[in-house]
Amino acid sequence: MSIQIDRLTKRFGSFTALNEVSLTIPTGQLAAVLGPSGSGKTTILRIIAGLEMPDEGQLFLHGVDATPLSARDRQVGFVFQHYALFRHMTVFENVAFGLRVQPRRSRPSEEEIRGRVKELLRLVELEDYASRMPSQLSGGQRQRVALARALAVRPKVLLLDEPFGALDARVRRDLRAWLRRLHEELKITSVFVTHDQEEALEVADQVVVMNAGRVEQVGTPEEVYHKPATPFVYQFLGSVNRLRLRVRGRYAHLGTLALPLPNGLAREEGTAIALTRPHLLDVSREANGEGHFRARVRHVNAAGPLVKLDLVAEWGDPVHVELPRERYHELALAPEMVVCVRPKEPGALLLQPPDEEHNAPAEMYYI
Repeated sequence: MSIQIDRLTKRFGSFTALNEVSLTIPTGQLAAVLGPSGSGKTTILRIIAGLEMPDEGQLFLHGVDATPLSARDRQVGFVFQHYALFRHMTVFENVAFGLRVQPRRSRPSEEEIRGRVKELLRLVELEDYASRMPSQLSGGQRQRVALARALAVRPKVLLLDEPFGALDARVRRDLRAWLRRLHEELKITSVFVTHDQEEALEVADQVVVMNAGRVEQVGTPEEVYHKPATPFVYQFLGSVNRLRLRVRGRYAHLGTLALPLPNGLAREEGTAIALTRPHLLDVSREANGEGHFRARVRHVNAAGPLVKLDLVAEWGDPVHVELPRERYHELALAPEMVVCVRPKEPGALLLQPPDEEHNAPAEMYYI
């Protein structure tokens, strides 16, 4: 079932949670709605579920206007962050609950209920836990029970609100890989809300990045990470360096680097900000005649597959660089050393010409 959101607006008093949001999620896709707290991501989920009504705009489920429909009539399953399991019921009865409370005319037989619950517990790898109480389960197991309960009524759309937010890092990694495998088996249209960028980029087919009640960008994980549409997306997804540049004529200068500006951006004098990710920078002990800027090594974190360097640029800004371990050992870096920093490839730096009137970045350009 496809989901189409058309210019949805939702206000809570004087606060606008959603501001004319439009979005399409194709049938069978797993979409992640990603953004900081207060960006409107959970409000979108609750409107799709029928738990909130929009002030303006429409919601279409598989081409049908679902805006006036009740939550019961939308055939949507909802998984909450904190499980919301019934503590007095066994795992089996928790999963069966949604089936048992259906109206008599549409309620499956007891034999069908037992068969469906057993199949779902197999699907979520909990078939040996049917008689246990929620208090006897780990956090990850409880979340899988909550997911099985949402799937029991055979929803056309599955919604998950920060499904792994209450779990520790290792369990979250295991569960998101499991969720990806489950989705590939079921192919149910799914939307999950998260503030965890790694989670969204690893699990989703489509990522929706939100900020202040608006959609900043929609795309595949590769598109939003490697081709961010706005400075917000670039800075929200992963670590980013903000480097100050001097602009003179048709070039922006960073140390001895002279970066040509896009057509029409030449100016006599000014400043700009370049954005670049730590792994797109390289360091060397000597200049070697290449464009670079100098920086002092402040701290080295050599734990993990990449070595993380905290540097201080010659003009005082912090700079973060990530190097392969082989490159780090080759350079034999240590705190207080002065190194030369350069982008690894053309286009690694992004230029934001300042909006002179508002003293803020205006538009982003690849250079």
